[in-house]
Amino acid sequence: MSITPLAAVPSTRRPAPAFRGRVGRGARSGHYAVPRRYRLHLSTACPDGLRLAVGHSLLALDDICPVTFLPAVPDCPGGGHCALRPLYEASAHRYTGPALAPVLSDDWSGRIVSTHTPDILRDLDRCFGDDRTTLHPCGAQAEIEAVGRLCAEGVEEAGQCAGRADADPAERAAALDVLLGTLGELERRLAGQEYLVDGRLTAADVELWVSLVQLDTVHRHHLDASAVHRIAGHPALWAYARRLAAHPAFGAHLDLDGIARRHHARCQGLEAAGAAVQILDWAGHAADAPGCLRR
Repeated sequence: MSITPLAAVPSTRRPAPAFRGRVGRGARSGHYAVPRRYRLHLSTACPDGLRLAVGHSLLALDDICPVTFLPAVPDCPGGGHCALRPLYEASAHRYTGPALAPVLSDDWSGRIVSTHTPDILRDLDRCFGDDRTTLHPCGAQAEIEAVGRLCAEGVEEAGQCAGRADADPAERAAALDVLLGTLGELERRLAGQEYLVDGRLTAADVELWVSLVQLDTVHRHHLDASAVHRIAGHPALWAYARRLAAHPAFGAHLDLDGIARRHHARCQGLEAAGAAVQILDWAGHAADAPGCLRR
């Protein structure tokens, strides 16, 4: 997939991951792959947690890597989760930062392996997945990473900046242009095509779907109605989002109430007219998914 460079928008990314250990195939790797050795700690109200929950379900890892689900709203000072504090303190001497999720921990040592979502998903896929379910097909990794950058910068960052009340109007307009340009590029890519990369469901689809969930359930609330109508004017893109929402590995993890509570707990912006213009009925599609989960 050819990614067109887009204008930069002010960064709204989360802090750099505190831990970036890797799970390996060999015993000398330190964190070598053993079923039920590792555990995911995540909240599906968090975008990265939702990405991992969807990927974990697509890879069918329930019996290999257990998941501990965390509250939608972090309950520790600094925005972290109190339940993760012992893991952080065991993993870094005198750790004083927030105990952020998601986390991949090692039950053998009681320490954290990684807090970096893309690495975690790649390692679970590579070490415990198989060729039929892999989310990172051979030869497609560069394209998947490019989609991840496009979603982070051109959808989530641009969407947030476009609705920032404290931003200059010109800055908001530029961010909206970036967002619409990105959505247009994705629309062209998905026209007549079911998935983004390699003709199959991959980690790129997980990335984009979660970004679209965030755009419609969080960032839309701070945009004006005209902007939301322009965002909604990408029929192939939103049909794709609707189709994936009906897939049990996607829709079953949608915690719409949790997303709303997390947003209201963290957000200091003003609600705009776009809040009344919902693009997709996420709740309806989540309810249609077999085995729907409620966290």
